[in-house]
Amino acid sequence: MTAIRMDEQQIIEWLLKGDVSVQFQVYRDLLGNNRKDLQNRIAKEGWGRQYLSKRNSNGHWGVKFYQPKWTSTHYTLLDLRNLCLSPENPKAKESIELTLNTCKAIDGGIKLGPSTSNHSDVCVNGMFLNYATYFQTEEQELHSVVDSILNELMPDGGFNCRTTRSGAIHSSLHTTISVLEGLMEFQKARYTYRMNELQSAKKSAEEFVLMHQLFLSDHTGEIIRRDFLNLSYPSRWKYNILRALDYFQYSEHKWDKRMNPAIQVLLNKRNKDSTWNVQAKHPGKEHFEMEKTGKPSRWNTLRAMRVLKHFKLDKLKMYI
Repeated sequence: MTAIRMDEQQIIEWLLKGDVSVQFQVYRDLLGNNRKDLQNRIAKEGWGRQYLSKRNSNGHWGVKFYQPKWTSTHYTLLDLRNLCLSPENPKAKESIELTLNTCKAIDGGIKLGPSTSNHSDVCVNGMFLNYATYFQTEEQELHSVVDSILNELMPDGGFNCRTTRSGAIHSSLHTTISVLEGLMEFQKARYTYRMNELQSAKKSAEEFVLMHQLFLSDHTGEIIRRDFLNLSYPSRWKYNILRALDYFQYSEHKWDKRMNPAIQVLLNKRNKDSTWNVQAKHPGKEHFEMEKTGKPSRWNTLRAMRVLKHFKLDKLKMYI
């Protein structure tokens, strides 16, 4: 059966039939209406309620902070942040406080386990800074995490968690996007600690992503990794072009022509009915499955639409 192309209003109506977390973000990002009533429902129904129900009595999810993937405290809090659970949610705030009190490495970042007691992982620190800031953690409690991140800035402007494991000398898009999301959230919260240095690091990390046109080698012009083009969601710690484009719209970045190759790939992946699928997922244990691989995805459609809207490409490209 031939898919029927939906216009923008029909797509929005389809999106609004999804989980309340999707509904909230559709109203906020596509319709310009910050529906706090919908946000407050995220903890009480749908995916938000399911995630919160998996929390253990000791304040963790899974076994501990980082084990197992993807049901650990770390990745569950990241998922809840991306659902846009209320920033004042007491369970999320308590688990972050627990992590800060029990999981600090010597370098001030968050340790993944006993083997990382001396040196934390900058990719995880970036993700932690993202959700800890989102859930309104006191700024002073995050100072050491910020310190540990800034200590990992590489000469090429980005970040790579493998510097402490295999002596990497080139930044990683995986790590850089996670750090950028954390730095952006810290800035949006109007925190001030080492802000000039953070803004400089954010600018250099953005340039690192743009220098690669979001997925191309700056030396050869070849695709760095094919899986960067997969629109996987949840993204976990892994990079893809839609995650990067969504970061740039969230940070209110101006259009840069180096984004165009990624935009063209994104448009080419759009279904005939104007939706986008969720593509190959990252293997690992999940609390539950939000969307089916290979099927139209409300998450990816929402994120693609807000990217096109921010860069004023939505009307121009909707019917191409």
